[in-house]
Amino acid sequence: MNSPANLFASVPKRSSRAPAAPFLPMTRAEMDALGWDSCDIILVTGDAYIDHPSFGMALVGRLLEAQGYKVGIISQPDWTSVDPFRALGKPNLYWGITAGNMDSMVNRYTADRKIRSDDAYTPNAEPNKRPDRAVTVYAQRVREAYPGVPVIVGSIEASLRRIAHYDYWSDKVRRSVLFESKADLLIFGNAERALVDVTRRIAAGENIKNIRDLRGTAFLVPQGWLPDEEWSVHNSTRVDVPGRIDKQPNPYAMALEDPKACALDNAAPEPEVKPVIIMTREQRQAAAREKAAKTVVRLPSFETVSEDPVMYAHASRVFHLESNPGNARALVQAHGDRDVWLNPPPLPLAMDEMDNVYDLSYARAPHPSYGKAHIPAWEMIRYSVNIMRGCFGGCTFCSITEHEGRIIQSRSEPSILREIELIRDTTKNFAGTITDLGGPTANMYRLACKEKSIEESCRRLSCVYPTICSNLGTDHSKLISLYRKARAIPGVKKILIGSGLRYDLAVRSPEYVKELVTHHVGGLLKIAPEHTEQGTLSKMMKPGIGAYDEFKRMFEKYSIEAGKKQYLIPYFIAAHPGSTDEDMLNLALWLKKNNFKLDQVQTFTPTPMAMATTMYHSRKNPLKKVTEDSEIVETARSGKMRKAHKAFLRWHHPENWPILRETLIKMGRGDLIGNGERHLVPAWHPSEEGAAPAVRETGARTARQPAARTPAAHTPAQRTPAAPAGKRGNGMPAPHVVNAQAAAKRQPERAGAGGRAAAAAPEKTRPSILSTIKTKPKAPRK
Repeated sequence: MNSPANLFASVPKRSSRAPAAPFLPMTRAEMDALGWDSCDIILVTGDAYIDHPSFGMALVGRLLEAQGYKVGIISQPDWTSVDPFRALGKPNLYWGITAGNMDSMVNRYTADRKIRSDDAYTPNAEPNKRPDRAVTVYAQRVREAYPGVPVIVGSIEASLRRIAHYDYWSDKVRRSVLFESKADLLIFGNAERALVDVTRRIAAGENIKNIRDLRGTAFLVPQGWLPDEEWSVHNSTRVDVPGRIDKQPNPYAMALEDPKACALDNAAPEPEVKPVIIMTREQRQAAAREKAAKTVVRLPSFETVSEDPVMYAHASRVFHLESNPGNARALVQAHGDRDVWLNPPPLPLAMDEMDNVYDLSYARAPHPSYGKAHIPAWEMIRYSVNIMRGCFGGCTFCSITEHEGRIIQSRSEPSILREIELIRDTTKNFAGTITDLGGPTANMYRLACKEKSIEESCRRLSCVYPTICSNLGTDHSKLISLYRKARAIPGVKKILIGSGLRYDLAVRSPEYVKELVTHHVGGLLKIAPEHTEQGTLSKMMKPGIGAYDEFKRMFEKYSIEAGKKQYLIPYFIAAHPGSTDEDMLNLALWLKKNNFKLDQVQTFTPTPMAMATTMYHSRKNPLKKVTEDSEIVETARSGKMRKAHKAFLRWHHPENWPILRETLIKMGRGDLIGNGERHLVPAWHPSEEGAAPAVRETGARTARQPAARTPAAHTPAQRTPAAPAGKRGNGMPAPHVVNAQAAAKRQPERAGAGGRAAAAAPEKTRPSILSTIKTKPKAPRK
């Protein structure tokens, strides 16, 4: 691979270039105002154009602009016609295609494959402003608009679909997006270096089909293609194949008795003697790295993985083991008579490079053409600051590691503090509160392996599972320093932390927990245990619930010391691979015991390339060696079972009681149905459209079921404010909590002989732990 490009090396500026505009142009009129007759690069995105570094197209556009190129943006074009793709004319260099900040299928569909009613990345949250599989659709349209112009695809949708992948929405294994989009090049991961390098080379006249040596890129080649003769192929297209078994010689046999054979043996030339070379550890590692740099790993073909779930799981395991940029080898996968070639992942950006990317001249606002339209994604991040990238957690349901890498890339303190001051001085309606200093996680800022050499040779899938690696630095002092300096900035009243907290790391630094709880929690702090049961947690690669308990003790201790009433908001995943009915029941009982009444909850969504998705599709565990006989991972796949698992998380809500009663009876746990404190769901409740409960025998246990249905009054629960919106790797919304108030007065329960009604004893209910939070009614949106 070529050495990394210098992102901000000086390049010749075009003499015809006008001064930088507040926004990159989206119309011909804006191009004319800049004096442009054409664009060098046109970026097409499925998101609204918001000129802020949290939005991929804005970051890419400003990065290329800083290199001296004229960049235009086509935002959310009408894909039913080719005309919108001709709005800015023909690009001089190439098209850059992205679905946006989210995979278009995750963006448009719920976990139940139903179309969402809104889109957070669209003005006024209007839905259906992007097509399914937007990267493919946009790429096909730009080919139609101007044939012959190179097409480069990127962003999370392209990144996570770069090889054959299971697609949840069509319930089948699909080919690499390179085939479907017919793109010339795919850039994955942290794309800045590859993007700058490929742009310079195309501008210099190099054919894009000859650019094959950039890290973080994927492309199509003829089957069997290798960069040069020095390359070798490591075949990983089979699993559990026994090697040749040589016949064991008889230890009692005499010397060769055949004189002819003896003559031939004696006449044989002396074997060549090779000297034994004793190498140091450093020499062996250097030799291994040199060999790996010229080795490509051949994965099972698309045809194989699409038909054989075991081979799919094997390919997934091999792919993830080749994810460390320090030791990853190139990968290749056959699709018919062609190969998809993946170069090793990009090297992480250095701190000064990160600073330069985020210090570019962003307008930090939506494009003026949107007027006063409400864009939820912008409202979420307008007062927040991204301080780092990447995640070494390795959670199997999350795609951050596959996309951004597991090596943390952090900005410097001065760069972050400058952005806070910029928000204070330039962002409209800033009231003094920074809503987040974070990223994929809240507290991995500047955490790294203790030794660079160890980091480069490591092949662990997670630095914190099953235990925190002894080589991982967990010192939070730099993050504590950043928090203190940030809140000392004049004009800043409050610094909140909205990103998800990795609490198993936080407890390693009590000083950090104290700093966080005392100064940076706005009443509610969200964290993600995800589950309580070890069987499920082991498939998630998440710590046991004991780590949550330890953090909870520290959180409550420091909240009391600070004289504040603050609460943890845990969120959980239903129907995750490996989660049984019993696991979900135990989680529901834990929620009831701790008096958590969740409002919004998340059902597992199999996103492309995630290891949990591999478990869902193949029923195999890719965290271990995969064979025909290896561990089976059972998963809730049917709609009814997934609905029941989700209902366990909202055990308190009347709409879930019928399916929970049915599930509990099926499990032989009818003893948990009743109106007592020890029961999970009531046998009957006035809030339901039911009358007298019916009795149904379940073996040794008895459960009550609702009989005829009649309307009944129901007092809606009062909601607490939502926890601050954060960034989750799979793009799903974070849950918030509802306080179930004492419901309507208990109505008489039909019972007794002779039809005489007896008054039912009122159920003993405890107030929720959030009942003391005062809520303000939301003002109607104008």
